[in-house]
Amino acid sequence: MEKKELKKLIDISAGRIPADVVIKNCKVVDVYTGNIIEGDIAISDNLIAGVGTYEGKEVIDGKGKYAAPGFIDSHIHIESSYLRPEELGRLIVPHGTTTIIADPHEIANVCGFKGIDYMSKASEGTALDIKLMLPSCVPATPLEHSGARIDAKDMIDIMKSDKIHGLGEFMNFPGVVGADDEVLEKLLVAKNEGKVIDGHSPGLVGNDLNAYAAANIKTDHECSTVEEMNDRISRGLYVMLRQGSACHNLRTLAKGVTAFNSKRCLLCADDMQPKTILSIGHLDNSLRICVEENIDPIIAIQMATLNAAECYGLEDRGAIAPGLRADIVLFDNLKDFNVDNVFIAGKEVAAAGEYKLPISYYDISDTIGSFHVKDFCKEKLKLTINSEKANVINILPGGVVTSKEVATISRDENNEFIYDSNKDIVKVAVVERHQNTGNVAVALLKGYGIKEGAIALSVAHDSHNIIVVGVNDDDMAFAVEELINQGGGFVVAKDKVVLESMAMPIGGLMSDKSGEWVDNKLKNIHKVAHEILKVSNDVEPVMTLCFMSLAVIPELKITDMGLFDVTKFQFISIEA
Repeated sequence: MEKKELKKLIDISAGRIPADVVIKNCKVVDVYTGNIIEGDIAISDNLIAGVGTYEGKEVIDGKGKYAAPGFIDSHIHIESSYLRPEELGRLIVPHGTTTIIADPHEIANVCGFKGIDYMSKASEGTALDIKLMLPSCVPATPLEHSGARIDAKDMIDIMKSDKIHGLGEFMNFPGVVGADDEVLEKLLVAKNEGKVIDGHSPGLVGNDLNAYAAANIKTDHECSTVEEMNDRISRGLYVMLRQGSACHNLRTLAKGVTAFNSKRCLLCADDMQPKTILSIGHLDNSLRICVEENIDPIIAIQMATLNAAECYGLEDRGAIAPGLRADIVLFDNLKDFNVDNVFIAGKEVAAAGEYKLPISYYDISDTIGSFHVKDFCKEKLKLTINSEKANVINILPGGVVTSKEVATISRDENNEFIYDSNKDIVKVAVVERHQNTGNVAVALLKGYGIKEGAIALSVAHDSHNIIVVGVNDDDMAFAVEELINQGGGFVVAKDKVVLESMAMPIGGLMSDKSGEWVDNKLKNIHKVAHEILKVSNDVEPVMTLCFMSLAVIPELKITDMGLFDVTKFQFISIEA
């Protein structure tokens, strides 16, 4: 800041000169004291000059609305919205979100530093302030093939950049607890630059959790119980209460929020699809849920603003106070949080649910062409089992966690698996798409409900190989081949005919179309999957399938290298 800007700010604050903008007649939510202050908000350039009685060159009537700091999503993967950064910003800013802490882990695993650079440059095309974390696990684990590798030595220079806010969620929690040498090197890259390290520690307890916290990892968004939440808070971690499209931990964890521990609680989405944003919102919906779960509304707002700012060292935001960035949200009441106006850095960027700024989309050409599949054919989908008992991935409702189940399966005279329509057990396969390895792993999936055709995706956490599920090899192979031909995305097929599809040219992860277009496509894909392929109505066919390869979430998953038992942290035979 130059001297003349500082003088202007002080003069406006003192009331000596008019503010650039004054939002009059507000009920200002003071997240520092928990009070509501009635008055005006004065803005100087992009900063808040004061709260009180002010005059301005431009006057906006707040009409008695509540004014809160802009909402901060403490952990989100932009790629999991299937939208590019500019488009996600267009959708969530009208819901009051002004800052997100984004981990471009997905595209980094496909495109490496080219993908991170794309996300950084594309993020400049939205009013939403996107703070990028440097992905910590590329590949996520040594359990699958990814499109890139980022080692500790590769992180040193980019971690010094102002474009990188910290180190993304450290999913290799066994490596942290075991003090693996490469893990330590990565942690030290962030620690030596004084940057935040995000966590991911499902199921860790006792001394193992102590070891994880001792590494100066600051957050966790994988708590499923109040006990787990308090375990982490007592060790100095911030805990994110997650309400996304796939994972819903907020209601469960909200029951454990108290006046004592609330300062260590944050709100996040993690993964958020357009359907969720367009129908129920973003963090505004999380605030509604908090109040429904009897959290004081101002404490809930703290969790969405000040707490996140303090956790991530964002000293310029998180409250409505003099000298802070003018990120301001106006809404009608402290129960429904219906957002009316959104200001980012002093500019009104959304009103009445509409994004007000023009959008300039960054070139996506560096992220296209991310399919390198060697010698794929239908024969690779055969599954020979020398036992009638098989280890089966069993889908559990409401999240991405699965269980390991031993099931009796049907086989032909060659001991090859046969789909039995009387049993909800089908083939699921992962086809490696990054390094031309030719890897195809096949396992069995229960609880998905599909009875016809096949579904193939190029979104398969965390390395994003191709994942396909189906009742016969012909349709599964056809779906995979069509997916490759269209450059990634989703394909739903039956009788070797594409029933519905959505191309996702940006790394096979994101569409270059509008959020509304993507939402409509997803609705059609879900409709066809449920009504024609007979996927269970209580299963989200896309989001559920794309997490079946996530080998850091218990209990049983599949990667391109085989069937993996997460609790034992080892590959296992399909034969039980």
